[in-house]
Amino acid sequence: MNAFEITGGIKLKGEITPQGAKNEALQILSAVLLTDQKITISNIPDIKDVNKLIELLGDLGVIVERINKDTYSFEAKNIDLTFFESDTFKAKGGGLRGSIMIVGPLLARFGKAAIPKPGGDKIGRRRLDTHFIGFEKLGAKFVYDSKKAFFNVDATDLKGAYILLDEASVTGTANIVMAAVLAKGITTIYNAACEPYLQQLCKMLNRMGAKISGIGSNLLTIEGVKVLGGTAHRMLPDMIEIGSFIGLAAMTESEITIKDVCYDELGVIPEVFKKLGIKLERRGDDIYIPAQKHYEIDTFIDGSILTISDSPWPGFTPDLLSIVLVVATQAKGNLLIHQKMFESRLFFVDKLIDMGAQIILCDPHRATVNGIDKKYKLRGISMTSPDIRAGVSLLIAALSAEGKSTIYNIEQIERGYQDIDTRLRALGAQIKRVNADGPSH
Repeated sequence: MNAFEITGGIKLKGEITPQGAKNEALQILSAVLLTDQKITISNIPDIKDVNKLIELLGDLGVIVERINKDTYSFEAKNIDLTFFESDTFKAKGGGLRGSIMIVGPLLARFGKAAIPKPGGDKIGRRRLDTHFIGFEKLGAKFVYDSKKAFFNVDATDLKGAYILLDEASVTGTANIVMAAVLAKGITTIYNAACEPYLQQLCKMLNRMGAKISGIGSNLLTIEGVKVLGGTAHRMLPDMIEIGSFIGLAAMTESEITIKDVCYDELGVIPEVFKKLGIKLERRGDDIYIPAQKHYEIDTFIDGSILTISDSPWPGFTPDLLSIVLVVATQAKGNLLIHQKMFESRLFFVDKLIDMGAQIILCDPHRATVNGIDKKYKLRGISMTSPDIRAGVSLLIAALSAEGKSTIYNIEQIERGYQDIDTRLRALGAQIKRVNADGPSH
C-alpha cells in the first residue's frame, strides 16, 4: 500500500497542464468498437481506470498501438465475442465501472454482449437501470444471471425508438447513443445528458458517419446508419483537475497558471470559484490565478448564506463539490454545500474537522462550512482517502496545512489523476510517495 507524505504550508508557483478528461475517455475509447476502421485518439490520461479499459479492448481483440504517451490508435477488426464467457473478463470487467460502456457499441455492431455487474467508487448507489431500459426500448432483450452476477444481452434487431430517460445519466446517454447509431430508423432521446464529454462523443460519432442532431441540448435525434468509419479525436482537458488546481492555488496562496483549459467548455465552474472570492482571469486559453492572502464568500443578494449545489450539466458538477467544500474552510464567510446527486460523498469531512476546519455535517447530503479566513492554518494529520474526489480534496487540504500529513489509500486518487505527485512537485510542493502499512487506528 502506498501513501503520500506531504509537508504543507508552502506557497507554490508555476504552470500546470491538466490531463485529458477521464470521464470522456471511458466513452470515447468504448466507441472504437463501433467500426472495423482505425481510430486515433490523443490527450488520453495515463491513469488506472483508463489503462484498464484499453487493456480490456486489447483482450477483446482490438489492435491497440501506443503512438506516444497520450496518443493511441485502435482497430477493432476482429472482435472475440467468446471472451465474454471467460473468467478473465469477469475479473477485469467486474472491477471497472467503465466496462459498462462497451455494451452499447457491441450491441450495435454485433447484436450481443455480456457484462459482469460493474464495480467502482463507493459514493452511494449508482444504478445501471437507465442503460438497460434504453437498450430494451431499442429492442434488446437481457437476462440477469444472479448466480454469476452477469448480464447477457441479445440485440440482433435494434430499431430506433422514443426514449425518455428517467435521469440525465451521462454514461447512460452515451451508451444508448452508441447503441442507436447503427439501429434501424430514428431514435429520440429526451432528458439526455448534455455534458461536454457527451458532446465530444456525438461529434466524434458524426465524423465517423453517424447522424446525430441536437448535440449540446437535452433532446438528441439519431438517424441510424448502416456502417461507421475511422476518425481522429482529441479529448478535452479534465475539468475536475482544472477546478482542483484553482482550489489548490487559493488554499496555498499560490500564483498558478493552468494551461490549455478549453475555457469555453468549463460552463459555470470558473463562476462558482469566483463566488468563493477567488480571483482568476482568463488569458487566452489559460487560467491565471494570482497569489491572494484572503478570499471572501459571496452571499445571496438578500444577504442570506450562499448555497452551492450540484446538478446535471450545465449545472455545477458533483465531482467538484468536495473541492469547493475544502476551499471554503479557509475563506471568510459561510457556505452551505448541498450534494444532491450522490449520497455519502460528504463523509470525508470528519478528516477536515480533525485538521481544524469548522464544518457541520447536517445529513448525508448537506454540510455547512464556517470559513475561518485563514486566522489559523489547518493542521497536518494521517488520513485515508475514501474515494477519488475526496482524495484530491484531502490532498489540497494537506498542502495548505501546517506540518506533515500522510494520506493512505492513494490508489483511489491515482485512479483519476496521473503523476499527480510529480506535477505538484514541479510547482514546489513537498510531496513524496512512501510505502506504508496503513494508519494504526
